[in-house]
Amino acid sequence: MSRRGASKHVFDDHDRTLIGLLRHDGRAPVSKLAEIMGVTRGTVQTRLDRLLASGALLGFTARVREDYGPGQIRAIMMIEVEGRNTTQVINKLRRLPELTAIHTTSGKWDLITEILVDDLAEFDRVLREVRVVDGVLNSETSILLSTI
Repeated sequence: MSRRGASKHVFDDHDRTLIGLLRHDGRAPVSKLAEIMGVTRGTVQTRLDRLLASGALLGFTARVREDYGPGQIRAIMMIEVEGRNTTQVINKLRRLPELTAIHTTSGKWDLITEILVDDLAEFDRVLREVRVVDGVLNSETSILLSTI
């Protein structure tokens, strides 16, 4: 498998299929993935190892239904970063487990985070913690009310 640059992974059809299967079920056994893909277990394991080593695949996670915790508060927070501090801000935000995803973006906002908390007090605390991070210049948060 060829690579462009030191850390850029070039995906082929098997890689894309494997990543798609893992997005659907990150806990699927290698033997099941091999069966679905029509390849050997060794092929799947080699590809997994290569995707992990290159950084193209960051790990495996459990996906939880959005309605699993009906009392939970879900929100998105758009963040404007001061100057060239994006990497430092991202590293600090990664320490907050309530931020379930952090996205870089184009446009007015530099980052968009997804927030998941149990109650308004926790939500308020998370907002305050994000806003005091050095390099965070401005933010706007919207609570997600329902998925349609």
